[in-house]
Amino acid sequence: MTAINAPRDKYNAVWIIFFILGLGTLLPWNFFMTATMYFTSRLKDPPTTDLSANQTSNETLKGVDTRNVLESKFNNVMTLCAMVPLLIFTCLNSFIHQRIPQKLRISGSLTVILVVFLLTAVLVKVDVAPLPFFTLTMIKIVCINSFGAILQGSLFGLAGILPASYTTPIMSGQGLAGTFAAFSMICALATGSALQDSAFGYFITACVVILLAIVSYLALPRMEFFQYYMESNVPRPSTDEENKMDLLRKDSAAEKRPVVGLTDEEPRPSVSVFNIFKQIWVMALSVCFIFTVTIGTFPAVTVEVKSTVANGGAWETYFIPVSCFLLFNVMDWAGRSLTAVCMWPGKDSILLPVFVALRVVFVPLFMLCNVQPRNYLPVLFSHDAWYIIFMIFFSFSNGYLASLCMCFGPKKVSQHEAETAGAIMAFFLSLGLALGAAMSFAFRAMI
Repeated sequence: MTAINAPRDKYNAVWIIFFILGLGTLLPWNFFMTATMYFTSRLKDPPTTDLSANQTSNETLKGVDTRNVLESKFNNVMTLCAMVPLLIFTCLNSFIHQRIPQKLRISGSLTVILVVFLLTAVLVKVDVAPLPFFTLTMIKIVCINSFGAILQGSLFGLAGILPASYTTPIMSGQGLAGTFAAFSMICALATGSALQDSAFGYFITACVVILLAIVSYLALPRMEFFQYYMESNVPRPSTDEENKMDLLRKDSAAEKRPVVGLTDEEPRPSVSVFNIFKQIWVMALSVCFIFTVTIGTFPAVTVEVKSTVANGGAWETYFIPVSCFLLFNVMDWAGRSLTAVCMWPGKDSILLPVFVALRVVFVPLFMLCNVQPRNYLPVLFSHDAWYIIFMIFFSFSNGYLASLCMCFGPKKVSQHEAETAGAIMAFFLSLGLALGAAMSFAFRAMI
């Protein structure tokens, strides 16, 4: 095989498969979060016929939180059970991905997530006491995020071996996952569907997408384009459309491309995680900072903003679902997808980390919107239009800059180190999510 006769990605089949895999990575979890109201409704105390208890309950309704402990703590415990396994297993994947076959990591993780969602869909129709239901739900969240972390890290590692533009469909698919979930939530509000019916639909849809992702992944080794980059032992051509001369490394390690099969059956050169990090630390810390700012603000702060123009109308009901969740996910998806046609600034440009650092300005901007209740800061941007404008730039920059960093990270190292670099980038993405979740409490308290 030579650089001249390198096959093309016919019908963009490999690109589409990576898009489906990216969609399958986050769509299940997005639907899980969208169904939060369903889960909390299953945790309510059973109704009592005791007259004195009813009287006490009615008095409590006058301004005190009437939720039981399981209801009130559900979101906090859910976040903890999601972020901690996500961070731990993404970190583990950075080290163990060379010891466990790639096919087992990806197809195995998808299969476990599929089983978890099938179980969740079945439980929609089964009566379970609140405490066992709470415990089982948290176990499922741990499973989804543990195997989801391995899946995401392995997927970015696999994309790192291909041209830089093949990280874009993963990021774009993940962006569409959030958009689809937000749109489903708005449709459920508009139709007035029962919580149980909506939740069952969410979980079955997630199962279908995961099954599609499994079938797509199994078809991947049949693609000639994919086979070339997995099996070729020649350097990547200097005329590569995505990277041109940037991909040619001067060191001899980069001039020899190892034989890497989908099942990892061939011997692979040893790589050092720490040496690779030294080469990609700017991209790794950038993607970490991007998601720290994003998750620190969205949705903990942004969801508390109140409309000043609704005046009790329908817009008050749809303001947050549309202006916060749907708008964020649509613009985030647009930003991620733009990297398929434009990758500016370049991977060695100082502008990229500068733009990443400038995103911190969104934290005070959202804090000064009409967030309610508030105790310390004034409201400087009360009109809904300010909030919508901030959200557009906030979400678009998140998707575009994060996708650039994830594309460029594996391209700053030798070819045989690209998969490990992709796994490291996925770890720092997860670290940013965890740090953002922790910072969100501080940001909200400051308001």
